[in-house]
Amino acid sequence: MHNDLKKLLLAQFLTAMADNAILFVAVALVMQGALQGDWYIPALQGCFLIAFVVLAPWVGTFADTTSKPRVLLLANLIKAVGASMMILGVEPLLAYAMIGIGAATYSPAKYGILPELTHSESSLMKSNSWVEGSTIVAILLGTVVGAKIADQSIIIALYFVLTIYLLSALITLWMSKLPAAHIREKKGALGSFSATVKTLLNTPAARFATFGVCIFWSAAVTLRLIIIAWAPVTLLLTTSEDISLLTLFIALGIAIGALLAPIFIPMHQLRRTRLAAYGLGLSVLVLMFTDDLNAVRALLFFAGLCGGIFIVPINALLQEIGHQTVGSGHAVAVQHFFENIAMLVATGFYTWSVSAHIPATTAMFTLGSFILLATTIIAFKLPKEG
Repeated sequence: MHNDLKKLLLAQFLTAMADNAILFVAVALVMQGALQGDWYIPALQGCFLIAFVVLAPWVGTFADTTSKPRVLLLANLIKAVGASMMILGVEPLLAYAMIGIGAATYSPAKYGILPELTHSESSLMKSNSWVEGSTIVAILLGTVVGAKIADQSIIIALYFVLTIYLLSALITLWMSKLPAAHIREKKGALGSFSATVKTLLNTPAARFATFGVCIFWSAAVTLRLIIIAWAPVTLLLTTSEDISLLTLFIALGIAIGALLAPIFIPMHQLRRTRLAAYGLGLSVLVLMFTDDLNAVRALLFFAGLCGGIFIVPINALLQEIGHQTVGSGHAVAVQHFFENIAMLVATGFYTWSVSAHIPATTAMFTLGSFILLATTIIAFKLPKEG
């Protein structure tokens, strides 16, 4: 494995862990009564996601026209500012929005650097599986550790997050200063972004990958929010730590699925991804009829496994297409633009359902049905070959 890839994996592991730890700090604040309203957690998620949509035209160009390790460094420092804002008592919605700006800057460089560090489709797939797998393990660890520390002390949890962001920034500083992949274009960020969108959506495989990530991430963010509301009612869980442990099984499933993806779905057999998406949808539907804790854990693990197998080939495909055409950073920024619009829409619908007092089981049924229907629609238009 390339030395810079090892450093990237470690830096990404730390920053993803901090991203999720600070979310469950906010969950703890809500459950302890410091923040009021069932709407607060989905609103917090929305504040994080909006930067991916608003900044998409600029962060892709920035990633491709700047040394990517330096982009990663800057993004971590922006996240550290967000954590510092929360420590200083700034409204958590604003602080988490700042962390979202850092994350939106970080992602095109994180994924866009992979084709620059690999030399074949198979090594790109493996690199993606390692990034996704390690990220999910970090999400798992950050969720559990963040919730556990926050249940004891909010301020200690926040300082823990700040330290992790700064450590991740330090690691990216040690990466090689790779040259910029592209020269800045005269058409500007908006013009370049528009041209990238047209190029990718006119390519059948890239179009499928774009819609595929929209399905996966809108389902993932909604499922996590539903579990936060559903678990106390159905499973009688009462602390943020107990609820966070449920997400452990989703994360573990995604991590293992990500590592298995290159074995089950090589790049030239992309059609197989639809089977994993169907498995994800069915597991969510079955979950709504389950109130046994061990059965819930098994279903969440299976949902994560299917999700990991589904998302890794799609990410690798889009990066490869972008690297060969418009630039991998541009392609990833466009991918995140669409997937985060999908997540914002999904979060908005869920926030509305909470305010309308729609039961969490009904929301879960709607989510499972959506996954199955959307997968059927995009599978109908799947290219014959990846």
